[in-house]
Amino acid sequence: MTNAVTAALEYAKTHRSRFIDQLGELLAIPSVSTTPEHQADIQKAAHWVAAYLEKIGLQNVQLYPPDSHPLVYGEDLRAGPEAPTVLVYGHYDVQPADPLEKWHTDPFKPVIREGQIYARGATDNKGPFMAVLYALEAILNNGQLPVNVKVMIEGQEEIGSSALAQFIAENKKLLACDFCLNPDTGMLAPDLPTITYALRGLAYFELKVYGPAQDLHSGVFGGAVHNPAQALCELIAGMHDAHGRITLPGFYEDVRPLDEEERAELARIPFTEEMFQARTGVPQVWGEPEFTFYERITARPTLEINGLYSGFIEAGAKTVLPAYALAKISCRLVPDQDPAKIKTCLETYLSENAAATIRWELTELVHGAASISDRHSPWVRAMQKAQETVWGVRPAFKREGGSVPVVTQLQQILGVDSVNVGCALPDDNMHGPNEKMNLAVWEKSLASYIHFFYNLAGQGQAGEQVDR
Repeated sequence: MTNAVTAALEYAKTHRSRFIDQLGELLAIPSVSTTPEHQADIQKAAHWVAAYLEKIGLQNVQLYPPDSHPLVYGEDLRAGPEAPTVLVYGHYDVQPADPLEKWHTDPFKPVIREGQIYARGATDNKGPFMAVLYALEAILNNGQLPVNVKVMIEGQEEIGSSALAQFIAENKKLLACDFCLNPDTGMLAPDLPTITYALRGLAYFELKVYGPAQDLHSGVFGGAVHNPAQALCELIAGMHDAHGRITLPGFYEDVRPLDEEERAELARIPFTEEMFQARTGVPQVWGEPEFTFYERITARPTLEINGLYSGFIEAGAKTVLPAYALAKISCRLVPDQDPAKIKTCLETYLSENAAATIRWELTELVHGAASISDRHSPWVRAMQKAQETVWGVRPAFKREGGSVPVVTQLQQILGVDSVNVGCALPDDNMHGPNEKMNLAVWEKSLASYIHFFYNLAGQGQAGEQVDR
């Protein structure tokens, strides 16, 4: 371990209390992006982050745009053109704290209990991205960063990052980098560091099935009119076979197969069927029998019914034959699947299976491609080495069943992969009441980022050189 690494780690240890106090200041700002009444708080949080970046010595600190949900940018490019350039991502906006009655303490007055800091945004994502920024401060205190760093902290992640893709597309030169460090995923357990290398995409639809021109009396017309609710259920029931496989024509055509090495890596994940049943409350797992339950929820595409509506659904009885029925349908997609093609697959299925007694309309509401990063890239190897150094164990490599839009946007627009890490744990109540973050895990994450930046420059543990 070099003197520079040792000095940075010691600085982080010495300033631990101050780091936590500063994090508390940021957590106390109710930067809820969903509701207009918190617009001033969004501004306050953005300016807080910008002021911190300037304080630790980053240059060209800017807010884009300066007046609404600003994205905070800063950079330090003194390492020169031969050194790697890292784009650090994070988001300072948070979810609403409702229901407030479920919180044990005020969600915007951080408290520490039994080694956990409780506050909205603690683990999503203020705590994790500040760990990266504190690592930069610790390194800068001893001189110059060993790599070039650009920082991009946005304020719209919790409402879909609607302006982010446009910002990236319009600022390709500003954001040009070798890869992105994204601390907005998490860990499987406190003693098991984790690198998330794949995220599923999404195609979300609304399907309406129409029958009569208006609601009808079921006693007068029932038996001669194909009930739209029944017709919709028949269509939905046919979208999977008895083994859980999706029956849409062409749905699996572009699915990238899992190789044996990757399946062995996923098998290391310490998440059993019993644990899955306990967490979900289901009596038994379900789905494609040739894949493990963990592969099904992370590495296989899905088709799920997210909502159903038709006819009379209030308390009591009303003998109505509904004019229409509606279903919300989402498909989680894996690498190489195209959301536009999935829409075509669904339309083909409906054309082939919908009865002539009804008509249907399919509307696409949301779409986004899946992403996958090279598990063997120099950036991932540098993070793997850093986590092994700090935790003393080889990190787990996992796929994520959900989606993180910025990862796909950076791949599609800038052509760069992301190293997805973080310190969020499964029981941190992300988006829920009593959100928290484990401070011991957070401190280890901070230390791992220090090692990571030096590993990239070949100045870390054992002087490992990372090829560009």
